[in-house]
Amino acid sequence: MLIATWNINSVKARVETALAWIKEAKPDVVCLQEIKCESEAFPSAAFEELGYSASVHGQKTYNGVAILSKRRPDEVRRGLPGDTGDSQARYIEAVIPADWGVVRVASIYLPNGNPPATEKFAYKLAWMDRLTAHAKDLLAHEEVLVLAGDYNVIPSARDAKHPEAWAGDALFLPETRARFRHLLNLGLSDAVRATAPDRPGLYTFWDYQAGAWQKDNGIRIDHLLLSPQAADRLTETRLDRHVRGWEKPSDHVPALVRLS
Repeated sequence: MLIATWNINSVKARVETALAWIKEAKPDVVCLQEIKCESEAFPSAAFEELGYSASVHGQKTYNGVAILSKRRPDEVRRGLPGDTGDSQARYIEAVIPADWGVVRVASIYLPNGNPPATEKFAYKLAWMDRLTAHAKDLLAHEEVLVLAGDYNVIPSARDAKHPEAWAGDALFLPETRARFRHLLNLGLSDAVRATAPDRPGLYTFWDYQAGAWQKDNGIRIDHLLLSPQAADRLTETRLDRHVRGWEKPSDHVPALVRLS
């Protein structure tokens, strides 16, 4: 099973790009973030023509997450538990049949948190605490689990071309990275680092400004975290960075794992 995560940065603006990449990559599951539309406005029909079922948790203009799957999910959860007053559409989870059983997949759009000295950063940290609590509950089921998405976290200096430029950014602050480590320490594996522990230059995001793509001034903030049962099945990870060079691209590129 080939599972991908991609911050599409507006699905309506980039539906043709998404369709072209799906035809090329042929993933079984695609976790999308920042779709920037309400659920009813999601272009499900375009993906259904390629054989995908769409599960969507949308929000007008901002945020929004979705899971596309070749096999129809058995169950879908919309919203991250822990705060009934949180109206931001940042989490969707589905149980998807596989030839060898089922896999639970989540599409995550973790808050950015900037500027740090504001309630936005407090919301980011609280959201990460809720995600950790929910992940702990999910891991107790001992099932194949993939927590995929745009985490807005640069885990370490090797995950940025110029880490010093991010020293005061919410994506790289010590509090952010500590919570990410806490999440991993529950027993999750960072799929990319499981297969390429020391390789530099593995980026998933290049800003639109200052020629970041042309200079390869990137960061790795899109992650696929695997339960032990999923990690046991991991056979491949890859970053489809060539998509960033396409016409009208997202500022993120797809990251993928293959589970056998």
